[in-house]
Amino acid sequence: MESGGLLLWALPSALLLALLLQLSPRLRFRAKVLSYCALCLMASALTAPACLLWNGGRTVENMRLVCLICLCPVHRIIKNVVRSFKYLYGLRFDVKGLEHFQVEGPCVIVSNHQSVLDMMGLMEILPDRCVQIGKRELLYFGSVGLIMYLGGVIFINRKSTSNAKSVMSGVGQAMTTDNVKVWIYPEGTRNGNGDLLPFKKGAFHLAIQTQVPVIPVVYSSFTTFYNPEKNLFTSGRIRVEVLPPIHTSGMTATDVTELCDTCYTTMRETFFRLSGTARRVNGSTPHLAQ
Repeated sequence: MESGGLLLWALPSALLLALLLQLSPRLRFRAKVLSYCALCLMASALTAPACLLWNGGRTVENMRLVCLICLCPVHRIIKNVVRSFKYLYGLRFDVKGLEHFQVEGPCVIVSNHQSVLDMMGLMEILPDRCVQIGKRELLYFGSVGLIMYLGGVIFINRKSTSNAKSVMSGVGQAMTTDNVKVWIYPEGTRNGNGDLLPFKKGAFHLAIQTQVPVIPVVYSSFTTFYNPEKNLFTSGRIRVEVLPPIHTSGMTATDVTELCDTCYTTMRETFFRLSGTARRVNGSTPHLAQ
């Protein structure tokens, strides 16, 4: 009787929920975003044990500032799990220029940062021997924070300039010692307004200090299929282009602004081209962040 009563309540409730999702774009959008977050948490929780069993976790022996777990198949486990999400959400990635990742030695990869969906785009093209730099708050995001930690993400406190500089200094030493690539979002935060935010200069200081190339990566705008202001989250196509490396050999600290400016201008032009949109601000480039 009890199971029959529950079934009688469950069926109308499910039908009502389905109807509400169809009638309310806002509710449908939130439900889809929540499902994506829940999927990330669940996949991270299931993947973490494999990471722990494979290499015993992130220890002093296998981690300096750059986690050496990223050099073993565990990193590929994380990568392949996240890449599978695109099929559930109807996303397609068209990628060009992956050959530019084939540089000898370490490098700094910079890309634009649009939304929570960027993780799928990142894992779609993430090269081997590569770690990311992320905000410290992500470390406390449940199993996602744990898997990022085990996967080698370098966390910085964006509110503390001294902490950020200290971490970046250590990253420079570790990336050359351990021969890894570092992925940085120079905008500093997510930005889905159909343009690029001014770049912060930390990534370019790091590249010049270590005399390694900068490799720009550009993702086309998500706004045609993902727009929180319009409660839009549908299937879509994302065009990705890896641009040729910009070498920093011989550059000094006085060249940081020019390097930052060059990357910003090139990436912004590529962003508009990939997105099929016109340049903003009458074609001018905004001032760069300090």
